[in-house]
Amino acid sequence: MSEAATVKIPTAFFGEKVTWVHHWNEGLFSFRCSRDPTLRFVAGQFAMIGLMVDGKPLTRAYSMVSPPWDEELEFLSIKVQDGPLTSRLQHIAVGDTVLIGRKPVGTLVVENLLPGRNLWMLATGTGLAPFMSLIRDPDTYEKFDRVIVAHTVRQVRELAYRDYIAAELPAHELLGEYASEKLVYAPSVTREPFPHQGRITTRLESGATYAQTGLPPLDPALDRVMMCGSDAFNTETEAMMERLGFVEGTNHTPGTYVLEKAFVTK
Repeated sequence: MSEAATVKIPTAFFGEKVTWVHHWNEGLFSFRCSRDPTLRFVAGQFAMIGLMVDGKPLTRAYSMVSPPWDEELEFLSIKVQDGPLTSRLQHIAVGDTVLIGRKPVGTLVVENLLPGRNLWMLATGTGLAPFMSLIRDPDTYEKFDRVIVAHTVRQVRELAYRDYIAAELPAHELLGEYASEKLVYAPSVTREPFPHQGRITTRLESGATYAQTGLPPLDPALDRVMMCGSDAFNTETEAMMERLGFVEGTNHTPGTYVLEKAFVTK
């Protein structure tokens, strides 16, 4: 990919250098890259990122894993062997150039939610990405009594950032006090033995998630919810929120839940 350095970067993108790559397993990886000082974003937003392919940008929407204060950018991605972008992106190495869109956007921001008691973040797979940014933003903790990350995957090895959320973040020099006091991590697995098994929706309906977290059932008068995952997951959880009396928030009108529909599948 060394030829990327000679390719002209389209004006809608920054050309950033990969600084770190980590493969969680055969289907999941994370990477970090440099960040232009002029790029601004809010925790929970996403940007169009990708590669130059045959002289043209090939991009998809990716949520920032890194918090707004980080000097670099971090992303979490699936690997789809025949996916137009991820089949290529999974092979990037330190020093390669990636495209980063200049205008981050998205609905998973706390400003789109009304004030509340607890903030529930419901994710499947790489839908965890925007929540990794949010749980490292002090503003998230200042607005809620509890911040719950409920992450469901098929296999245990797909629980990306598990050790970081459970151990490293509560010990973080600057964020540790917030996280140790307010952050609740609720992982679950659907296809392997694990202390907490089952899909998020099933676990919420059965009360298993409340038993796991020690928190009261979702209440639209008090709680706020963010969801990010596959189309099927989004459809199911959105229907559940509506049944419970939650109202969707937008960039124009705050509500009691928000949903991110930008999710990389290819």
